[in-house]
Formats: sequence, C-alpha cells, structure tokens
Amino acid sequence: MTPWSIDRMMRTARSALGALAYAMLAPASLGAAEPAPFELPGPALDILVMRGDQSLPIAQVPSLSEGDRLSIEADLPADQGARFILVSAFLRGATNPPPRDWVRFAETWKKKDKDKALVLTVPKGARQMVLFLVPDTGGAEGVLSDVVRGKPGEFVRATQDLNQASLDRSRLDAFMAAIKAQENSHPEYLRSVAPTLARSLAMKLNEDCLSKVVEMQAACLLDNREALVLADVHSSSIAETLTGAPTDLALQLAATREAGYGFYSPYIGVVRDIAKIFGAFSSPQFDYLPTLSVREPEGMALLLNAAPSFQKPKSVMVVAMPAIEADSPPRLRRSGDAPVCAARAGTVLPVEGAPLIFSTSYAREVKLALKTASGETIELPLEARADRGGYVLTGGDLPPAFKGTVEGHLYGRWGFDRFEGPDFTLQMPDAGGWAVEGDTAALVVGRDNGLVLKGGAPACVESVMMRQGDGALRPVEWKVQGRDALALTVPLADRKPGAMRIEVKYQGVAQPAAIALRSYAQASRLDGLLLHAGDKAALLSGQRLDQVDSVDVNGLLLRPDGLVRDGEVDRLRLVAQGDGVAADAGSEAMARVKLRDGRSVNLALTVAAARPQIGLLSKDISLGAPPANGKALALGGDNLLPDNGQLVFSVRAGEGTKLSASDAIEVAPVADGAPIRLTAANGLRLESAKVMVATLNPRAMAPSLFGPLRFRLLRGGEASDWQPLVTLARLPQIEAVACEAKADGCTITGRDLFLIDAVGATPMLDQAAQVAHGYTGSALKAPTPRDGKLYLRLRDAPDSVVTLPAA
Repeated sequence: MTPWSIDRMMRTARSALGALAYAMLAPASLGAAEPAPFELPGPALDILVMRGDQSLPIAQVPSLSEGDRLSIEADLPADQGARFILVSAFLRGATNPPPRDWVRFAETWKKKDKDKALVLTVPKGARQMVLFLVPDTGGAEGVLSDVVRGKPGEFVRATQDLNQASLDRSRLDAFMAAIKAQENSHPEYLRSVAPTLARSLAMKLNEDCLSKVVEMQAACLLDNREALVLADVHSSSIAETLTGAPTDLALQLAATREAGYGFYSPYIGVVRDIAKIFGAFSSPQFDYLPTLSVREPEGMALLLNAAPSFQKPKSVMVVAMPAIEADSPPRLRRSGDAPVCAARAGTVLPVEGAPLIFSTSYAREVKLALKTASGETIELPLEARADRGGYVLTGGDLPPAFKGTVEGHLYGRWGFDRFEGPDFTLQMPDAGGWAVEGDTAALVVGRDNGLVLKGGAPACVESVMMRQGDGALRPVEWKVQGRDALALTVPLADRKPGAMRIEVKYQGVAQPAAIALRSYAQASRLDGLLLHAGDKAALLSGQRLDQVDSVDVNGLLLRPDGLVRDGEVDRLRLVAQGDGVAADAGSEAMARVKLRDGRSVNLALTVAAARPQIGLLSKDISLGAPPANGKALALGGDNLLPDNGQLVFSVRAGEGTKLSASDAIEVAPVADGAPIRLTAANGLRLESAKVMVATLNPRAMAPSLFGPLRFRLLRGGEASDWQPLVTLARLPQIEAVACEAKADGCTITGRDLFLIDAVGATPMLDQAAQVAHGYTGSALKAPTPRDGKLYLRLRDAPDSVVTLPAA
C-alpha cells in the first residue's frame, strides 16, 4: 500500500489545482459563509469491489450493487500519530433508518488485516453507502451510529451531493490538465484544442481567451474556475436516481446569473448545502468534514476544504461511495454522420454526450469491432482523448481485406457490465478509382460548375486539384457527400473551353487518381420572363442567368433574388425595387435585361393574368379534451393552436378570383418544413365562389409542422401570396405539480418537457427558470407560484404564455 507520505501529498496537491470550489464569496444578502476550496490533501482509501468472480478497484466502479463484496482499508503511514476508526454505513433512503448492523467499524491501527480493514457485503435493500474516518474517542462508534440512524436523509443527500461534486471535479481536473499540458508543449495549438476539450468535457469556454496572445491564453482559459463546469447528462441522471427528481435546477441549466454575484456554479451550491447539513450535527465532541474523492488506480484520495482537528470537537471525515443502483451506461453518440477515414495512425472516432468517459476510469476495455462485406472481422483497441474529441484507434494497420468502406461498432465495459456504443462507417483508400456521376457536358465555362464523383473512400480524400490543358494545378472546393461521393465546385468562371482533368489524392497515397474531362462554351440565353399583373416579382428562365444584374420592364426595376438550376435551365427570381407593380394583364412590354459585364439584351413579353389571391376571413380554435391523468394547460389568445386541438378557418377570394372545388390550400411553417395540402378530399369545403372553409387537424399533419404557420391558395401551377394563419404549439404532458416549502419551489413532472422554454411564477416570466435545449428528464424544478399558477413559455410559441395550475 502507498503510505500517506510527502509524495502522495504532492500528487494530490497538484490534482487540487483543479478544485471546483475555488474560493468564492457569497452575496451578503444570502448570508452565506465563504466556501473554502477543496485543496488540502487528506488520507487515501484502498477499496476493492468484487461482483461474482470479477474484482475491480473503486475507481472503475460507477455504482455498487446488492451482493457486491467490498474490501476497504485506510492507506495511512506507518508512523501515523492519530488513531482513526474506519466506519461504513449503508443507507436505504431518507425515511427508512438502517438497521444497527448496517454500521460497521474497523480500527486502522491494528496489526492484523482482518481488524484494520472492512470486509463488507452490500445488503439487500441498501441504496447508498457512506464512509467515515473518525478519531479514536471513547464512545465514538455509538455516537456515529446514532447520528446515521437518527437522520439518514441528511446522509443520503450528502452522499448524492459529494458524488456529484467529485464527478464534476474529475472533469475540471481533466480539462485543466490538458490545457496545462498543451501550454507546456504547444501553446500555439490552444486555439484549436481548447474548444474540442470544452465540448468533450462539457466545460464552459471563454471564447475571448482565444483571441489573446499565445502566452496568455492558458491562464485566461483557467480563470474563474467556479463557472467552468456545466451540467453532464449522465451525472445528473445519477442524482435524479438518488432523489427521484433533479436536485437543483442549476444542475440542468448550467451556469446562470445570481444577484449580481457572477456565475452561479452548481458545485458551489453543493458546498453550501453540505455545510448546512453537517452544521446540524455539530456537537462538543465531533465536527463533520465533507471530502472530495479523487479516483486513483487502487482506491481514492481524499481532498478536504478545512484542516481536520484532533482536539474537541474532533473532525469526522465523510466520504461518499457510489450509489447502489443499476449501472447507467454512458449516453454516448457519434458526432455527425460522415464516414471516418482510417488511413492514418491515430484515427479519431468523434463522440459526444458522455464527458465522464474522458475524466474517469469507468469506461474500460473499449474496442471497435470492424466487419467487411465479406464477413471478415477484427477488433481494435481505443483510447479516450478529450483533446481530440473522441476515441483514438491505437491498434496497428488494418489487414488488406479492410479497404473501401467497412462498418464498425464501439463497445466496452462500464464498471462490471458491457456497454454498447454507436456505430461508425470507416473508410480506407482503395484502387477502385473515381467516376463522374451525370452528364460531363454540363461543365460550362464562364461560371462555377457542380460535379459529383463516385468512389470507394471519399472520407480519405486529402485534396482535389484541377488542371486545364498544360496549365498549373488549381485547388477545387469539395466535400464528402454520403458514403461514396465527392461534391465538387469546379472553378470555370475565367476559363476557356477545352480538355481538363481532375486529380483526387488520398491520404497516405503518393499518386493521385486522374479523371479526364472537357469543358464547353455556352452562350447566354433568355427564354422568357413571366410577370403577372399587379405583382412585384417575376421569373426569368434561360441559361447563364447568374450574369443578370437587373431587368427593367417599362420603368419597373427588378433585381435578382435567388437562382435555381433545373438541369440545363436556369430560373432566376426577380423582385421589384420600390413600390411599383406590373401593368395590366394582356399588355405588351419590352424587358431590358442588363448583364454584369455591361451588355444589355431586350426581351419581349406579355403581362400574364393576375395570380389568384385569397384572404383570411375568420378562424375558430377548438381545444382538445383535457388529459385524464394530468394537468390541463390554459392557452391565452386566439392565435395558439394546441397539437391536440383543431382549427377551422375560412378564406375569401380576392378581387377577380373565383374559387372552385379543384382549388387547394397549402399550409406550411414559416421556417423550413414540409407543407401539407388541403383539398376537397381532406378538410376543404366550398361555401360559394367567394368563400371556402378549411379544417386543420394537427394530429393528421407531418411531425415537422409546428410553430407559426402560413397558408396560400394553389390553383394549377399558380399560387397566391403567403399569409399568416396560426401558431401550432406542441404541448408537454404535465402529470403533476408538487410544491414543498416556499424556499424549495415546485417540481413539475411529466413527459416531453423539452417543449418548454421557460417556467416562471408570473405572467411576465421575469426571473423565469430556463430549460436546457434537448432536456430529456421527466421532472423540472420551478419557482414557487405567487397566485397558485405557474406560467410556461413554449418553444413553439415564444410570444405566448401558457398557464399551468399549481394546486
């Protein structure tokens, strides 16, 4: 065993540079004391966990299980002057005191291992475990046993908070160690490495630091440590399991402002709460000191935030053990869907969503299983690298059969159990070459051209170059498209027609693959200009319309507003400048088309008939039935349509427009999203040639249809202008609202809580609690209501307020 010596103290002190509770004064209005940093090295504990025929050090065990066997021994120097009693206590919840035999003692100064170590089996029904190092005092065992059994809920909360704080601390230690290592070796790379580290470890990155001179970047990044650690989905889920609900809204919402004090750290909140809890146990005989656990290969080192006292009241060091629960594997997912090139050593498999894989030893024996199309398999070891944003392949070169595209699956051990990670598509350069997809005659000089190449390993492409005739090589912009294609932008704006070739170079392959092509000349061509009477927009069709600067139709000046290429035909949308509109239908006009090179081309046209137009006449929103087991939300205003309701609206035809049964109304979100079409077959009814009534049922619509909606009339190939209709809001399913003491606020439980943007106690939503994007929990902390109601702002309707009864 390693003695508690100067060497341990130096190593622990270095680790303590990343202490989460960096000295920080609480606001005077809160009356909180200064939470001291956890920077004092304490003793260590050697802990071994045995489950079945397997044994692991505590550093590799994320949670304990009923029936686990534990060996716990204090790692103290041979000349230790003060005698400590090592105490273990199992807990079974806040309201259920443990049996007396769940509290065990060992005298650490004894000569025999069986006397100075604890050998325990996790009993059935236990949910938490806590350890104590108690100075040897007559009757200490009985006092401590009575305290634990008298107020078990306080120790349940203490173990939860200290576990959470230790996990947060591990991420901060990893972040700071990586920043310092980079500073010592290659400080010039911090600008690119720091954002990757922050994403991997869920840290708050000060972007302004990266604009400073190289010598100042590391110190700036490590400043204000109490605001660096953000909430981690996995460790937050551990806290939820322990308590049944999130312990603090700050853990979900990362860092927020608090009373002009600066950034509020969830960890600092833990320190304050622990101080209050242990303050209740103070006695003339004992004081209780919380400790942070720093995982080491054979056990855990302890960090203290106050020097222990060996005079009355003597200090009792409190150590939190992992929760007793089913293991919760990391919620690991890959970053992006693009294939990964494995042509070079140190290939990175980008992952996100589980920062604890980078800061703890919980995940081990992580491998990537690869399988070719022919069925050959291989397993490669992986190493977690926060500074590179994922797992790095550490095995040797792949066998020859692994060329082109292969599928891989990441897996490993999480504590004692196997966990399954994401799947990856890996690619290796092959000899298959590249082929052009589509018609090569579409390469036209005078503009940039899109070109798609098909090949075996696009993710491994290092560069794409173009050579025309005997000219010099020029770089070509490219990006990977799908699993087997490259999308190129070939620069031919200033080139002449003739022979050319594209050279594609793979990583690690000296000779590029060459594709012979030819570019062609194409004269500008104007096919026609479509302009409707009364309109302020027109559509020009032809070729090389990217050269059009403006169009003048009898004084109506139109400028480009978006070019679409449909095969060999360009379609250019034009929008009028100023307040002018097109002339009457049937009138003849001459359009003067001005090109960017200064030339002008005349184009005759006939103004087309006005497009059909409609306007919203009235609308009625029917609310859905209230939930059978849950809370009904009260919607305000007449423009909010719940996803369980129904909208009936009527439209009136504009001047010169007559409606018919063959017309359709298209409804679409204002933002991007697939529209739906209402016809006589699905909710559209004709009252007269001037009025039409439509029924909109959200349950029958596409999932992408939400938020502000708009509508327009469709008739043949023509469409009216878009007009606002209603805001479609998806509602969360609220099951219950439980309010405790005023200072503790309320807890909202239910499903789809990610649809809520903020929760407040007033309709103005001042000082409202923000809900994190992508929140997947089933419970939210909310402020105490002032009038028996809570007020929600939904993500789909940020301008409306929804009322939730709190009673």
